[in-house]
Amino acid sequence: MTAAIMNTKVALIHDWLNGMRGGEKVLENILDLFPEADVFTLFYEPGRISEKIRSQRIVTSRLNRFGAFRRRYRYLLPLFPAVVEEFDLQAYDLVISSSHCVAKGVIPAPRATHVSYIHSPMRYAWDQYYAYFGSLGRLKRAFVRRQISRLRAWDVTSSARVDHFIANSNYVKSRIRKYYRRDAEVIHPPIDTEFFHPIENPKGDYFLTVSALVPYKMNHLLVEAFNRLDQRLVIVGRGTEEKRLRRLCRGNVEFRWDLSGEQLRELYQNARALLFAGVEDFGMSFVEAHACGVPIIAYGRGGVLDIIEDGVHGMLIPEQSVDAVVRTVEDFMKGQDSGEMRFVPADMRRNSLRFSGDHFKTRLARFLEDIT
Repeated sequence: MTAAIMNTKVALIHDWLNGMRGGEKVLENILDLFPEADVFTLFYEPGRISEKIRSQRIVTSRLNRFGAFRRRYRYLLPLFPAVVEEFDLQAYDLVISSSHCVAKGVIPAPRATHVSYIHSPMRYAWDQYYAYFGSLGRLKRAFVRRQISRLRAWDVTSSARVDHFIANSNYVKSRIRKYYRRDAEVIHPPIDTEFFHPIENPKGDYFLTVSALVPYKMNHLLVEAFNRLDQRLVIVGRGTEEKRLRRLCRGNVEFRWDLSGEQLRELYQNARALLFAGVEDFGMSFVEAHACGVPIIAYGRGGVLDIIEDGVHGMLIPEQSVDAVVRTVEDFMKGQDSGEMRFVPADMRRNSLRFSGDHFKTRLARFLEDIT
């Protein structure tokens, strides 16, 4: 980057810092470009965040003072727009928001450039509203409907404060266009392709899914399909759907969580394929599996279309149904066992390198140079 950009006073805005997920990996890579940047966030739990992020100056919202709120922050969603607008950004010339909720709604100084990296437009306010709230009772649903309607109005209005949008996939780019009527540059999120790598002679005796256990991820389709397939399925993740999924499954489905990076990598390396039945904004787990030489079997919509070519890097499930999952997995196994369909680990590995951290930082730096 040019010296002018590197010497700019930068603020990074991130919705909340209470775990190391995909968004936090993006934030770490942005910090590689701007190691002196200040980080603003609604909630912050230092013990659940990497040393790289903890080493920054971190400014939190007034809500963070109340420990009980940090673990129940989702119940405070209606307050988030007003609270994120309280951050004082008048001293900063470049504001970069990393947003899947309200981070993009900060108020930058008039002279500042605001670039917003969108992981997803607010899912619960837009396309995933019914997945999150459709099962509520009549009175609760009426209350939520009013709050979400206000949130949508704020979300659209606040998008005008962003000078330049970056989307993490073409699928997210289309949703930014749909909801905000704005264009966006696509810069795929960074994957640690050095840490995730193939091994010789993998076991390949189970299928794997790595996913939050929440309704819109559609994990119940995988569980019900594998009840019929009688193949081993390992599910890595936790969430509100866990109890329901455990009740659905038989003994061939195994749940794992709280894994170290090394343990997760080993699961990828020895999997027969990575499975996903929902619609993912991008799908960082897809690329992590690819970096380990593992093919993907996923519903053919969303960010996965930026990652795999059907029949080359895996197989696309044609519809979201148990029957479609069963047929696609059976076709995959028949093709592999007969030798008619070969997914070459080196091809998967090569495909994953398009999404390396170095590639992300080069693309982002070039974009920032072009707009400043």
